[in-house]
Amino acid sequence: MEIEDYKKDVETKIREILENRADIGSVEIEGTDIVIYTKNQKPFFDDETLVSKLAIQLKKKVKIRTSKNQLLDEKESEKIIREIVPEDAQIKTIYFEKPFSEVVIDCLKPGLVIGKQGTTLKEIITRTGWTPHILRTPAKPSKTLEGLRFFLSNNARERRDFLREVSERIYRGRKNQDGWVRITSLGGFKEVGRSCIFIETPETKILLDCGMGFGEGGEEDLPLLEILRFPVNELDAVVLSHAHMDHSGALPYLFKLGFRGPIYCTEATRDLMALLHIDYIKVAQKEGRTPLYQEEDVKKALMHCVTRNYNEVTDIAPDIKLTFFNAAHILGSTMIHLHFGEGNHNLLYSGDIKFGFTRLFEPIKTKFPRLETLILESTYGGSEDKQPSRKDAEENLIRIINEVVEKGGNVLIPVFAVGRGQEVMLTLEEFDKRGRLSKKAKIYADGMTKEASAIHTVYPEFLRKNLQRRILHNDNPFTVEIFRDVEREDRDKILEDGGAVILATSGMMVGGPVVEYFNKMAHDPKNCLLFVGFQAERTQGRRIQNGLKEIIVQENGKKKKIDVNLRIETVEGFSGHSDRNQLVAFVGNLQPLPKKIIVNHGEKNKVEEFAKYITKKFRVSVVAPQNLDSIRLR
Repeated sequence: MEIEDYKKDVETKIREILENRADIGSVEIEGTDIVIYTKNQKPFFDDETLVSKLAIQLKKKVKIRTSKNQLLDEKESEKIIREIVPEDAQIKTIYFEKPFSEVVIDCLKPGLVIGKQGTTLKEIITRTGWTPHILRTPAKPSKTLEGLRFFLSNNARERRDFLREVSERIYRGRKNQDGWVRITSLGGFKEVGRSCIFIETPETKILLDCGMGFGEGGEEDLPLLEILRFPVNELDAVVLSHAHMDHSGALPYLFKLGFRGPIYCTEATRDLMALLHIDYIKVAQKEGRTPLYQEEDVKKALMHCVTRNYNEVTDIAPDIKLTFFNAAHILGSTMIHLHFGEGNHNLLYSGDIKFGFTRLFEPIKTKFPRLETLILESTYGGSEDKQPSRKDAEENLIRIINEVVEKGGNVLIPVFAVGRGQEVMLTLEEFDKRGRLSKKAKIYADGMTKEASAIHTVYPEFLRKNLQRRILHNDNPFTVEIFRDVEREDRDKILEDGGAVILATSGMMVGGPVVEYFNKMAHDPKNCLLFVGFQAERTQGRRIQNGLKEIIVQENGKKKKIDVNLRIETVEGFSGHSDRNQLVAFVGNLQPLPKKIIVNHGEKNKVEEFAKYITKKFRVSVVAPQNLDSIRLR
């Protein structure tokens, strides 16, 4: 069935279900969604079950919008909206996206724009015709979010046209009923970094993730895209598990090569991706390296993001349905479930998962209707990779910090801006409230950690229920007074005063402010470098962790040797990855148990040993392929 035939079929079904209760102007398919443009939305207010009935019958997400010729003038509409919405909502900006018949309302309290049982929302639609698209203002200003939202709104027409192109790809009709499925590993197998998996069926070609390695961001850190035997513009889609650079970092490069298809991800992942990709360019340029892509390539990637929520079933190709599930790794991170054909095969790609306690996220799902193949990460899959309890880890963290600052030293904590930074912030805030943190400790969040924390406040629905409630009730843990802002020119003074606890990026000490701090602190034994996250092979963090005693830096164009005399500590237990026991528990709790498990995202010796252990324990087929291996799943 071609797209026009499919569209006619959908419109016929809609008219049958509505039974002339709504004055339909047109029916459009935008990406994965059915959009009904109507001259009057009142019938949908009178019977609020109509939209759900349509969604169930069509097995698609259904949106209702007002026909464009029925929209009130923008200036008059803004005036009415500001009259209707209570001042306490703290509207920051209002702008109109006519191609979508939507008005974007950026405010601090979205609930007041919606109103009790949606009354305020309905009044806005009734009086102006515009359908509100409500965005939450971050608790602290975020240049990343402000710039991204302006950019996406400014390109609304291009986004709408792109979504219609996507719908043509998805509903182009199946030509081949043979249900084979094959995967090829392009990166992240028997290594950590540059995660990328090519999935192919007779109908479809997609990538799961497209990340970079942990080197200096050169071509050697890219996935092995050159082995694809076709131009990248023939890829149907990329499905992205989360924003970390080892999973998303090569996406703009893919667009530089000519890819123009959709990137499926959560909204939070898209926003964090913008932050991390722009930072990669800035750091490379600052360090005199040529980045693999430029800002225009990042913008192309962001323009092509199609965002989905957890647990939504979405067609992404004629023979593939996608569902995202919480992975509890970082904000917006997902496990990716793919359903091939008419139930021919079901694949779960874990991405990076945390099957254990985290202060940020709810527990992950382990029950699925169908599951034949699991692709499972094994970052901490080694037999010795057993992390302490979170309680013990937090006690250890606070003990070390207190010991150092009480003696006048400074503590440097390399953190991933997204994930570890916020976990450590929540721990420090909790211990400070309990009076367990030294009064001499002055906490600074430097680098991207501030921006990433601001983005966390925009998406409370992705966080643990108790944390969600705190943010919604103006008790935001990321904006409490103990976290001090810092500008680059303040760094020397902060270290000079002593007692500083500095959360700085990057987490593996590959560029970023953490390197500048370390170079200034390394000589003094009163100071401490405190690792709380995984340090990959070939990174400076791993070399220091393994006992590096001196480093050579460039200063005013000359080489300078710095002795590493500071205290070096590693506190396990804060990782966003599962340890060996948690990975085993995750597999043991899966219902159903998959018939095949493919182990990836781990160092070679750990992957191989872990695969053997899982095979023996669960008596299922387990393989540990290397990069460039292909496996037929069906």
